[in-house]
Amino acid sequence: MMAIEIREPGEPDVLVPVERPMPVPAAGEVLIKVAAAGVNRPDVFQRRGRYPPPPGASDIPGLEVSGTIEAVGSDVGEWQDGDAVCALVAGGGYAEYCVAPAPQCLPAPRGMDLATAGAIPETFFTVWTNVFDRGRLEAGETILIHGGSSGIGTAAIQLARAFGSRVFATAGSAEKCAACERLGADRAINYREADFVAAVQEATGGRGVDVVLDMVGGEYFARNIEVLAMEGRLVEIATLHGAKAEINIATVMQRRLTITGSTLRARSVAEKARVAAAVREHVWPLFESGTVGPVVHARFPLREAAEAHRVMEASQHIGKLLLVT
Repeated sequence: MMAIEIREPGEPDVLVPVERPMPVPAAGEVLIKVAAAGVNRPDVFQRRGRYPPPPGASDIPGLEVSGTIEAVGSDVGEWQDGDAVCALVAGGGYAEYCVAPAPQCLPAPRGMDLATAGAIPETFFTVWTNVFDRGRLEAGETILIHGGSSGIGTAAIQLARAFGSRVFATAGSAEKCAACERLGADRAINYREADFVAAVQEATGGRGVDVVLDMVGGEYFARNIEVLAMEGRLVEIATLHGAKAEINIATVMQRRLTITGSTLRARSVAEKARVAAAVREHVWPLFESGTVGPVVHARFPLREAAEAHRVMEASQHIGKLLLVT
């Protein structure tokens, strides 16, 4: 099969098409003939040598795929050859074939083309487990979503709005802010032109928000604490501006704040299976009714993975990037 290999840590041109043996599904796994693989920021970190795959995972990048099941390993009961699925994987997605743990597979949503389903698992699993499990966002509450025009952001805006929350988002251009508002954000704040803390405080009458979903870290950390309402929750999912920060602990105590966060890739199959089950129960009906859906900015042939990474690092896109076979 053709796959995309990271020749060495570096710039996008280190992503090269190679011939690899087709993987064989082990017990509890399925082999998927890939229709599309999502491109995500962790893939960029892996390419740069900053995010190695977990022990036992493929060295091929790619954390989510869609396609049809080609073969099933032993101890797999739910799936059979020919089923159309999307799946969360710990690696191996940038290839014509990919193995996935059976519990991390979900049926491709009815009414959605199979390639588009490849944009679902990494982002929607991440949003569900962080916004709704860890952040405990409820109907009637307010959330601030940083990076609102990213794959994670576009998913989070739609889900928060669908479940009855008021949504604020940040983005880096007027075009991106407009896209966030079309998806359901009550207001999108251009962080290059306005202070998001002041803007949110004004919009909420000084109350602040119940949840902040942050992928920036660094200097945003203290500002996120400042914008939280009483009993607010800050959920960290990435540290694009750095992993070190200072906070006023007294504010955390006085407002009874919760600071949490998580990563997804290194979790066990059993943990990911629980997330998959929750997403299937709560989010799949929204896909199939057309209420929410992945926002796909562009599709690239698999062998053009390097170009997809250049587009991602230019940060001009809105939503997801896909590699299609």
